Amino acid sequence: MNKEQQDQNCTEDGLIKGLPTFTASAPEILAKEKADLAQLQGKGLLTRWKGYFSKTGPGWLQSALVLGSGSAMASLFAGAFLQYKLLWVQPLAMALGIVLFAAMSYQTLSTGVRPFDAMKRYIHPVVAWSWAIGALLATIIWHLPQYALAAGMTDDMIKAITGWEPSSPTSQTVVLICIGLCVLTISTLATWSYGSGHKGVRFYERTLKGLVWMIILAFTIVIVRRAIEGGVEWGKLFKGFLPLHIPTDKRGVSIVMAAFSAATGINATFLFPYTLLARGWGKEHRGLSRFDLITGMLLPFCIATSLMVIATGCTIYDPVRFASGSTRLSPIEAAAMLESAGLSMFFSRIIFGLGIVGMALSSITMHMLICGFAACEVFGVEPGGWRYRLACLIPAPGVVGVVLWGYIGSWIAIPASAICGLMLPIAFIAFFILNNSKRYLGKDKPTGIKALVWNIAMLISIGATVASILYYLYSKI
Repeated sequence: MNKEQQDQNCTEDGLIKGLPTFTASAPEILAKEKADLAQLQGKGLLTRWKGYFSKTGPGWLQSALVLGSGSAMASLFAGAFLQYKLLWVQPLAMALGIVLFAAMSYQTLSTGVRPFDAMKRYIHPVVAWSWAIGALLATIIWHLPQYALAAGMTDDMIKAITGWEPSSPTSQTVVLICIGLCVLTISTLATWSYGSGHKGVRFYERTLKGLVWMIILAFTIVIVRRAIEGGVEWGKLFKGFLPLHIPTDKRGVSIVMAAFSAATGINATFLFPYTLLARGWGKEHRGLSRFDLITGMLLPFCIATSLMVIATGCTIYDPVRFASGSTRLSPIEAAAMLESAGLSMFFSRIIFGLGIVGMALSSITMHMLICGFAACEVFGVEPGGWRYRLACLIPAPGVVGVVLWGYIGSWIAIPASAICGLMLPIAFIAFFILNNSKRYLGKDKPTGIKALVWNIAMLISIGATVASILYYLYSKI
């Protein structure tokens, strides 16, 4: 950023504060929002919730990010291998993550300081740089399978509707590349809209909300169709939300660990506080942010992943077939199995396919947004303008994943998971330290019982995350 911008954005301590490029376009809207929140403070709980609902956004973006290929694969295998027994895993994983995200929200909204700068000042520059670079690397690597998922599933829907089959492998590759380029174009336009001021931010948030609702609706329709046929065992289903079954076999453990790792990631920890700053939120928005995390991040993610587990669990559940891990279960193969299990082509390949494509599209656009913010911080560029837009395109070469992921995924997925997984606790521990820093939070630092509850909850979340990662690495090595 240039010297003039830097001076405008700095606190008295020299810390970079806020994202004025995103918030300066509509100061009157932000002022009205703050006034509305002040009026809601004295109202009853239901009235406050009603007032909050239309103002949510950043939490929904987190749902859009984590509802990607990782969540899809974990949910598919959970339902196919153990039916409803692991329905408790992803809600628990997300609940543990929400604790840390609530802490990030509290810190960012209390100070207005960009977390990258806060980590450099109050912890160590190495931690801040590791966090930002780790978020960039994780996003670039996991961008590849999103394109493979989007293009492959779209291709399958086209074949289901038209009956068309490629005449050769080359023709198939060309089709996948064309679909991938279309996805890249749509995602780029949607992501660039985010940097065009308040209206662009809200347009982007509402677009991603729509994608999340499309995912939920698609899987709901599949389950309702199966339930009408009497194919859902409701007793087993509700029982699955209780942690009564903890796998000990290698296959079951891998599914649990995959579900945990898909619930959040180091790139999600980077994105979230910056989306808060992009909305111009401050101390007045702390209650709204907590509501947003619950209704926009926790509930949509838990509902979508649970519906996906149920959809596969009530159709293609076969513990013997999937026990060894030799049987593949990509979303395309799962759609074919749904059709062979008795669901019509419309429900098994079109509706189910739309849900999967929605998951991929939402993750792709979120990955581009993460790279935009992370790269700007790494290179000292003020987010906004053409340089920010170019930074958003850093993961764009991931479009080659439509062809290459099938070849490179097997050897890059495990080391990438290990590296990114080991860096996640670093981010969590950093935010734990910041939450207990008087120098950083000043009079907003939690004290007394409030601080004790915060710390216990955060330590449990950190401990569970570290344990799951270590166990996953142990099972793989």
